[in-house]
Amino acid sequence: MRAMRIWLDDFLSLIYPRLCLSCGFSLYLNEEMICTRCKKNLPLTNFHLYEDTPADRVFYGRIKIQAAAARFFFRRGSRVQHLMHLLKYKGNKDIGIYMGKIYGQELIKSHRFSDLDVIIPVPLHPARLKKRGYNQAAVFAYGLAEGMKIPVVEHVLVRELASETQTRKSRLSRWENVKSIFAVYHTHTLENKHILLVDDVITTGATLEACAQMLSEIPGIRISIAAMAIAGKEI
Repeated sequence: MRAMRIWLDDFLSLIYPRLCLSCGFSLYLNEEMICTRCKKNLPLTNFHLYEDTPADRVFYGRIKIQAAAARFFFRRGSRVQHLMHLLKYKGNKDIGIYMGKIYGQELIKSHRFSDLDVIIPVPLHPARLKKRGYNQAAVFAYGLAEGMKIPVVEHVLVRELASETQTRKSRLSRWENVKSIFAVYHTHTLENKHILLVDDVITTGATLEACAQMLSEIPGIRISIAAMAIAGKEI
């Protein structure tokens, strides 16, 4: 029976080849989404293992957080950018779920992220959500939730005003663009909770800071941050 299943998988792979989303080459039977070679070569940060990382420093002097981490370093033209483009603009939600699940399994082993209660994705404005059909940060958040075995909470943190695109804006301009567009409802559900605030990429941190500012008004709340990637060079 097992031999028949392997034969069938091999036959189907000839008709519908399973390709690595990073490099485009064929996947082996034991590989999922991304080939082993690409997994080894993608620029991991390992920020979840250490204190005082570049992700933490993005928010120093701006907002109090417990910890911040991102799975990959982001550079223009890189395979990480390609994967994130597939998630954000090409409708490939599976890559977000997969990346989130793997990262969640790593985060839960770190003392910095081991006592989280809930996960909250940075929300999209309803008009943009309707146009795109999904929130890429929420997709990644649900992958994290699967890996960490904790719930995602949406519709508590909401984006009430649409903002201009953040692309090519300075750090100050990004902050001015988002500082007053978020609101928090049903705050009692998050009192005394340790939350993981999630976005797809950390650049200046302005959007995450604006969200954290609103959430920090909830009594007893503690905030940590995670993203799929962080802009910057490998260290």
